[in-house]
Amino acid sequence: MDCSICSNMPFILRPPRNTICAACFEGARSVIALINKFDADKFSPEKSSNAPSSSKGLANVVKWVKEMKEMEEELNDKISFLGRLEAAFRDQIHTDIQVKPGNDGPPIPAHRLVLASKSEIFRNMLDSDGCKAAPKDTITLPELGHEELGSLLEFLYSGSLPMEKVERHVYSLSIAADKYEIPFLQKFCEHQMLGSLSTSNALDVLDIADVCSNQTLKDTALNYIVKNMEDIVFTPKFEAFALKTPHLSVEITRASWIDIKNRRS
Repeated sequence: MDCSICSNMPFILRPPRNTICAACFEGARSVIALINKFDADKFSPEKSSNAPSSSKGLANVVKWVKEMKEMEEELNDKISFLGRLEAAFRDQIHTDIQVKPGNDGPPIPAHRLVLASKSEIFRNMLDSDGCKAAPKDTITLPELGHEELGSLLEFLYSGSLPMEKVERHVYSLSIAADKYEIPFLQKFCEHQMLGSLSTSNALDVLDIADVCSNQTLKDTALNYIVKNMEDIVFTPKFEAFALKTPHLSVEITRASWIDIKNRRS
């Protein structure tokens, strides 16, 4: 996954600032934890009544740095350990279910345990009950093509995706995350769409937000469209959008009139 912090790319070509790798994310968490701990000690009544000497303060700093180093090593070990799960998917080690896309493409081998642990919907699909038997060999996700399905499974195993796959499949993944109730993927897609919002994709983001009932994303996209009406509304894409989703066109019109009214008052 490309990272806006440690990427080797030139600064102007780096991904959005909210795109960071797992190592940088955990490093940021460690820094925040250090600051919070420092603030807690600083304002503690017990510590205030007995102000530490400079030597004691330095000793505390050294201790904190050592703790952060140990935490970093532990997190790196954990990331490496969890990475073996991704390798099991990539190398198809002991897979026990075939996941089929909806376009008659080839199925992708996966593990029942992973699917069931990441989505309650998948768990129900794979479980048996008094009315149905558990699927023996395959399940089908009809709304996804083969590449989209591959990206979904890769995310379930690794928790991230290369930027090129995100840009290509973020809308399909967002819909799948909503349908199969995968909150982490929902939040991941929301962050990506918010970070890349532009006049060329704002209508698509608004449509996806409406389909997925994501009010935060919908409000942001709607406000962006209102602020860039001239660049968005007078385009062939908006004409097709209005025919496809007339209810959203009405919402855009109403939001635009409210914005004009507020600016006049």
